[in-house]
Amino acid sequence: MKFKMAEKSLFAMLLRSPWWISFVVVGVIVLAAGALLPKEYFVVGALAGFPIFVVGCIAAWKQLRAPNPAKVAEMLGAVASMPWRSFADTLATAWERAGYTVERLNAGGNNAADMRLTLSGKTTLVSAKRWKAATHGVEPLRELQAAMAAADASAGVYVAALGQVSDNARIYARDHGIVVLQGDAVAQLLLKG
Repeated sequence: MKFKMAEKSLFAMLLRSPWWISFVVVGVIVLAAGALLPKEYFVVGALAGFPIFVVGCIAAWKQLRAPNPAKVAEMLGAVASMPWRSFADTLATAWERAGYTVERLNAGGNNAADMRLTLSGKTTLVSAKRWKAATHGVEPLRELQAAMAAADASAGVYVAALGQVSDNARIYARDHGIVVLQGDAVAQLLLKG
């Protein structure tokens, strides 16, 4: 069973927030413990902030390792102007750097999946779209899910380099084990190295 944190939990919100917010919350907890609790219970009350301190450290680590926003914007501009082959090569290189074995399934045709990623015996199918459509709908995700079932793939990744994925498509992806990468997430994948 894989543990998944609720999106609206305090810890999840603090992980998405700037790192220093967690430390401010810890400071407030310590001050409240000092002001409201008897001296003999102060340490116990102050320790209530320890899990939030840990979340702050994790958020700081992630944010320090994240690419510069200017580089992310530059990469998104580069992706928009890349021909399909260059885009596919760049994606394949990024996944190879992450340790995956990458197999191209087609050369930019209309197949549901463009790449097969393999890591530790697990297969992931990738569908990478650079359509200049404003919104990506459910249909390409259905095709990817069917290809995943046919290939006995444990996961799928839908890369929407341009445009946005509709809410219905996002829900479909979540319900069928497909990870959607778009915008900044695509740029961050390509910038990792």
